[in-house]
Amino acid sequence: MAELTLPEDFITQTKAITGDELWQTMKEALAKEPPVSIRMNSGKCTRMAPCEDIVEESVPWCKDAYYLKERPNFTFDPLLHAGIYYVQEASSMFLDTVLRQHAGSEPVKMLDLCAAPGGKSTVARSILPDGSLLVCNEPMRNRANILAENIQKFGNPDVIVTNNFPADFKKARITFDIILTDVPCSGEGMFRKDHNAIEEWSKANVDKCQTLQKEIVESIWECLKPGGLLIYSTCTFNTKENEENIRFIAEELGAEVLPVETDKSWNITGSLLPHLNMPVYRFLPGRTKGEGLFMAVLRKKNDGTEAHEHKNKSRRCNENSKNTRNKKATEQQWLIGGDDFIVHSHKEKIAAIPRLWNNIYEDICRSLNVIHAGVTIGECKGKDVIPAQSLALSTRLNRKAFVTSDIDYMQVISFLRKEAITLPPETPRGIVLITYNGFPLGFVKNLGNRANNLYPAEWRIKSTHLPEGHNEILKENRDI
Repeated sequence: MAELTLPEDFITQTKAITGDELWQTMKEALAKEPPVSIRMNSGKCTRMAPCEDIVEESVPWCKDAYYLKERPNFTFDPLLHAGIYYVQEASSMFLDTVLRQHAGSEPVKMLDLCAAPGGKSTVARSILPDGSLLVCNEPMRNRANILAENIQKFGNPDVIVTNNFPADFKKARITFDIILTDVPCSGEGMFRKDHNAIEEWSKANVDKCQTLQKEIVESIWECLKPGGLLIYSTCTFNTKENEENIRFIAEELGAEVLPVETDKSWNITGSLLPHLNMPVYRFLPGRTKGEGLFMAVLRKKNDGTEAHEHKNKSRRCNENSKNTRNKKATEQQWLIGGDDFIVHSHKEKIAAIPRLWNNIYEDICRSLNVIHAGVTIGECKGKDVIPAQSLALSTRLNRKAFVTSDIDYMQVISFLRKEAITLPPETPRGIVLITYNGFPLGFVKNLGNRANNLYPAEWRIKSTHLPEGHNEILKENRDI
């Protein structure tokens, strides 16, 4: 790894808050390659585990997560595209510990306000009690599309993905039990992974970020129910964007800062402001095995008043045509427990929304820009409904409803590149579910001499290079 040239102002600022000894520890760590870590998707698979020869150790603050000895070529592992695991920086997985201690056992409604690319959202969805709804939001449209892709690969239907600014939620007056604000920051914890973060850093930008972060929290505060949890997070080291903002939330908004039980062996650093004695949790390279992360958990005081959601009737969410209405009974059979869902159609696309939170979905649709929700079942093409990629990757896919073809590694790579593939001659014509090692990857329309690839063009592997070997990092877990 090339040596990092860090801004002098950053060095001076960081040494002032950490002291010389801790700064030296961080400096040495920042000169090394960052650790690589993955988290298994237990909602989809328990029969696979990372191969022993590539695992270094488990991530101690997150269940089913592992450090790897080196970075594999993840792009060419089909099981990554199937959503069997997620590549995620280990420090950010601390959300697992936070939610296990504070989310409770009853269903909740949670908002991940700045969610792209989706790592923390998928952690949250793994932990939240059954019957909970997670709304994942990303203000930037291109990043929101990446978020929607990762959420669909994860496969849980109890998720809505939106593309809105925090002020839009305030205007909509939709309330939540838990709000995660992983706010935009100066990105000091990204220096060794993204050299652009170094070039963009300045003291002025730190001040700008601090102001923006306060505005975001103030904007979304009304959307948090009394007694609800705000989880504040950044990927930066300085105290302006971290401790000082927590003090602002506590003093100006009247929040209680909550402790999180941790293990001393994790080497998490507390407050770096001597006069601020609050439970906050900072992951510093060299002390903890990961990048920079700061996290704090705050509870909104319950003043006895109830937050009321505004019912905005200005936008229609559900548009049904005669053609799609006639097909709903068939489409619900494509899902396990299809009666648990209500089928909606909009602009020829058909989505299945869990009945438990269908009313919430309709309220959100009227006020916010929804880009994915529940399970996208398919799209109407004339008299036919072409099954969607979201359905193929859903944990509620009824595989018995489709002809299945399990293909080999090289065919899978062609499929993931959205190239035409040829199925065995005995394969029936029509829609076929493509699997690899038994895991669904998507659909094709088999024409006999070839199969039209229905994999989303925007998801395809763009690289024409194929590294040696199969580049697979999981194996059968023989301990279960």
